[in-house]
Amino acid sequence: MRAVRRLGGWAVCGYAVLLTAQPLNRLSAQDTSAIDRGVRIGIIYRPGVRPGLVMLPRTGMGLDSVRGMVARDLDYSDRFEVITLPGGDSIRLATSSTAPRGTSTRRPGTATAATGGAQAGTLNYPLYQALGADFALDITAAGDTTVATLHDIATAGIRRTLRVKLPRLGDPDFRQAVHRLADQALQAAIGTPGIAATRVLFVKDGKVYQIDQDGADQKLVSSTNRQAMSPAWGSDGRQFAYMEFQAGKGWLYLQEMATGKRTAVSTTGSALDFTPAFSPDGQTLAFSRATEEGTDLYTINIKSNCCLRRLTVGRFSDNLSPTFSPDGQRIAFVSTRPGLPQIYMMAADGTDQQLFAPFDYGVTGSSNAPEWSPDGQSVAFHRDVAGTLQVFVLDVRTRTVRQLTSVGRNEDPTWAPDSRHLAFVSDRSGYRQLWIIDLDTGRIRPLLQQSGARLPAWSPRLSEAPSTTP
Repeated sequence: MRAVRRLGGWAVCGYAVLLTAQPLNRLSAQDTSAIDRGVRIGIIYRPGVRPGLVMLPRTGMGLDSVRGMVARDLDYSDRFEVITLPGGDSIRLATSSTAPRGTSTRRPGTATAATGGAQAGTLNYPLYQALGADFALDITAAGDTTVATLHDIATAGIRRTLRVKLPRLGDPDFRQAVHRLADQALQAAIGTPGIAATRVLFVKDGKVYQIDQDGADQKLVSSTNRQAMSPAWGSDGRQFAYMEFQAGKGWLYLQEMATGKRTAVSTTGSALDFTPAFSPDGQTLAFSRATEEGTDLYTINIKSNCCLRRLTVGRFSDNLSPTFSPDGQRIAFVSTRPGLPQIYMMAADGTDQQLFAPFDYGVTGSSNAPEWSPDGQSVAFHRDVAGTLQVFVLDVRTRTVRQLTSVGRNEDPTWAPDSRHLAFVSDRSGYRQLWIIDLDTGRIRPLLQQSGARLPAWSPRLSEAPSTTP
């Protein structure tokens, strides 16, 4: 986060007074719900250029938790330079009309524009521009409705107003509703969908858990006492698949997120079935099956619960860990046919099998745990480098590989829906924990600081945003 340099109270106050003395264009009432699809004015996000954003520091209205969550979500998006304002009365956040002494310019029933007793009025756009902000987000309450007003500092106007009715604090749906509000604010600012309303599944002590992308609200989701492994999200985020050990066999199950109801996948359980992966249309489940003859890849139609199909025939090699391309036409997987495990690719029907991630025989270590990015441009995986695992990314078009991590042991990468963030397991802190890296900025942050987490799986964007009215 980028912090405003703290100046002496008198200096900042004097600077603010100087700016407020400059004339400002008054804004007339306007419908802020429509998004102009043609010519856009103001800040437009470009990769590598992060606009500055400030959250207006209101207090009260019962929205402190909402403001805190939205600010954290926008920071964790890594799309903005988040500006932290000094506290107290050192900065006047709004300009006010000149009025005779002893009279008030605030209409009865209107809210103040900021803490410290600043009166309502036109936002002090020149001041925020001087502080490096491109956007200012104001979250207020109007009855039972939460109002998020996004100001475009460059144009000295309102970019978008969002109105939502949030569940009460403590309601199971409260956090996801606030995350969706943050995603709406991000899209209103830069036109890019956010990832705040997402979750990560992971395995700990043989159980499957979920956690919000901001590292809060951890919950147990697997529904039995048997050991569970290999969680994978369905394409709509409403169910997940996982493997469960029973009597030395591996059964695959589908479980609904909302109800916890689970269904065994037919034809599984006769061998060790593991690493399930959904096709993008949700019709097919690919998985690995280990028998005395070796490990190979299969698919099954889970909508009709039929039609088991074998995709690979090992013949002295193992094939495992499938991941579909976003168009459903290809599958990346791990194969030991070169000796050590490496990343291969084939058509979804099992034809045209070929090496995918290049490597040097006798030099490159084993490669495992591939996952195709949602935009189809990359495949993440981990590879052994000098005896420890590191996260790599394969460029699908050029077939070039680059290493992302180097500190500690790093493995099991999983993509966020924006195809720029990865969650992974790392012992860089001394314990095996979940971390997140932003590929554009290189920023790394902890997701779960408890030790022992394994096999993360990042969800798609969860459910549609609640309806908003202008």
